[in-house]
Amino acid sequence: MIKHYPYNQLGSANHGWLKSKFHFSFAHYYNPARMNFGKLRVINDDWIAPETGFPLHPHKNMEIISILRTGAITHQDNVGNKGVTKAGEVQVMSAGSGISHSEYNLTKQPLTLFQIWIESNKLNIKPRWETKKFPSQLASELTLLASGYPEDNKDALFINQEARIYGGKLAKGTIIEHDISHQAYVLASEGMFKLEGINMNLTMNKGDGAEITDENSVRIRATTDCEIIIIDTI
Repeated sequence: MIKHYPYNQLGSANHGWLKSKFHFSFAHYYNPARMNFGKLRVINDDWIAPETGFPLHPHKNMEIISILRTGAITHQDNVGNKGVTKAGEVQVMSAGSGISHSEYNLTKQPLTLFQIWIESNKLNIKPRWETKKFPSQLASELTLLASGYPEDNKDALFINQEARIYGGKLAKGTIIEHDISHQAYVLASEGMFKLEGINMNLTMNKGDGAEITDENSVRIRATTDCEIIIIDTI
């Protein structure tokens, strides 16, 4: 089963320095039918103006994953972590028992990113932050970016949940079969592609989201060069 959430039907906010599209209820945007997808609580598609950002603010017991699409973001927190995450890189913050952090675009160019929140399966753990660069060239499959499974932690960032996040760029004409362990939320980061299967046939355009449930796999057909993110979680 598949449910499509077109970009122009998502929640939105425009603060001038920050423009956001909300796949789920967040901040002032409240939709009782769009509170979560299993343990997936937040997906924000953010545009942040140069030399602006989020001042120090707290989080607790949440896995917060930022996938940088363009530009760079500077992170600093109250437990001693500081670093810059650039386009093609992913950062993970386990808020655990409590952490306060700031996120700023200190460059002269706008940045775009997906901000993803997944509920943690371990409460009040020691907060942590890390970042990693992943391949950015066109490929024949999606890369595992983050995972809560120990067998994946050699190559992927760790998160405290039974979830895997995949991402990557596919060339026009590429067809892949992607396995689904639980249920999947698919994001169209760039370009256009089709999601095909026994009970699905959907064209995804830039910015769209889709929920896939009760399926063991999905066929992805790239109709243009495209960038795709898949969040597979309980």
